[in-house]
Amino acid sequence: MRNLNGGRRAAMGVAGAAVLLLSLAACGEKENAGTPGGGPSVTASADADLAAKVPDAIKADGVIKVGTDSTYAPAEFLDNDGSTVIGFDVELFNAVAQKLGLKAEYESAPFDAILPGVDSGKYEVGVSSFTINAERLKSVNMVSYFSAGTQWATKKGNPGGVDNENACGKKIAVQTGTVQVDDITARSKKCTDAGKPAITIDQYQAQSDATAAVVSGKDDAMLADSPVGAYAVKQSGGQLELLGDIYESAPYGYAVKKDQQAFAEVLKEAVQAVIADGTYKAALEKWGVEGGAVTSSELNPAG
Repeated sequence: MRNLNGGRRAAMGVAGAAVLLLSLAACGEKENAGTPGGGPSVTASADADLAAKVPDAIKADGVIKVGTDSTYAPAEFLDNDGSTVIGFDVELFNAVAQKLGLKAEYESAPFDAILPGVDSGKYEVGVSSFTINAERLKSVNMVSYFSAGTQWATKKGNPGGVDNENACGKKIAVQTGTVQVDDITARSKKCTDAGKPAITIDQYQAQSDATAAVVSGKDDAMLADSPVGAYAVKQSGGQLELLGDIYESAPYGYAVKKDQQAFAEVLKEAVQAVIADGTYKAALEKWGVEGGAVTSSELNPAG
């Protein structure tokens, strides 16, 4: 999750972070054709009533400008061309935008720069597996659309002997700005308070780099959103394995500027509309992440 009480992305896809991971792992194998994410894009029909509710400033150019961190497969990552952002987050938000009669245009950015970009008006929406929490709700509106938790992963066989309930003295990889940073920091404090060695927390700007650090043996384990961890294990060619159960599931949310309440409201209605017409289910099933499906969307749910 990306935030303070949950996870941030994962499952299967076609390239980008997967290619980087495989090359660093020295696998040299291509993904199977049956990998999630393949096939035609899921699309949604426009809803004239919802489109009419979109603020003029947003719909004037027919585009929703989206900030995203494209290193978080399978939620958002780069396709084989190195520039097109794909993933289940992208596919789903494309359908939400289509429901509003608009097109989503994505700009890749560091994860921790996206919410400030939304606040400044650089982006009209932040779509990047943001876990909804109280801290984020202070600065942006958030529209829920998915649920994920945190899960650990290690090298196959857990050679570092990592116990996710007692990782004192271990080297753990996390992505900067995610909920997992807060999680592992709290765990490290618990270690030192008990007179045990602190956890060495290695933070990486890209989730793919955190994953590669575990594959290479630089770090003993990593924490990531449950879909992301599952995706990394799948793409590692047997070099990684999941450790422990998924915990602290929480909703992901689209981030909208605090003073764009009306836009946030119509985004919520659009999410509800794609849930109702089946587009939502089709998009998640395509990427193999239907386990995180929700039945309704909420605006600023308690984080």
